[in-house]
Amino acid sequence: MPRTKGDHEARRRDVSKAVWQVMATRGFTGLTLRAVAAELGATTGLLTHYFPTKHSLVEYALDLLEQRTIARPRRHTATGLDSLRNALLDILPLIPEATDSNRIWVSSWDAALSHPDLSAAYAGKYAQSRDRLTERIVAAQELGELRPGDPTHIAAGVQSFVLGLVVQALFDPAAFPPERQVQLLDGYLAALATDGDPSQSTPPGP
Repeated sequence: MPRTKGDHEARRRDVSKAVWQVMATRGFTGLTLRAVAAELGATTGLLTHYFPTKHSLVEYALDLLEQRTIARPRRHTATGLDSLRNALLDILPLIPEATDSNRIWVSSWDAALSHPDLSAAYAGKYAQSRDRLTERIVAAQELGELRPGDPTHIAAGVQSFVLGLVVQALFDPAAFPPERQVQLLDGYLAALATDGDPSQSTPPGP
């Protein structure tokens, strides 16, 4: 019996789940055709129909990671400083799904840095993220909730802070549990709202 389009789509969904599971459990460096085939209960020969090369598997995995990240539930968009805070909370590994996504993102950096095209694509993704943060910062400044200053410069600092916090939380979750991540973020934003130095801010109590 010939395969139908529905069969193909169902198999592709199975492949996507297997790729995601391998990345979530082994990290990006553990992503191989053999590992995906084992997770899928199939042969590597079957997978070459979808991924003729390791690079095609890597590209697919990165696309899947971005789709999963975009599809993850987000906090309701607020206005001004609250909107900026919500966007940053959505980045932090505060729940298991976000932890898995961040673990995969961080483990994918090596693959991206070793390939010019992927490296350029990642630079573009982070630039777009800064642009979105800049829009929220401008809105907060117009409401008087953030001190005046170059919003693009502030966005670069905010992005650098939150990505650094992500890395620390992934490597030492006991020292950076969700509640401490939120406290550190709130302390940083509180300093941005005044003339204080974010690096010297004291996070508020719970």
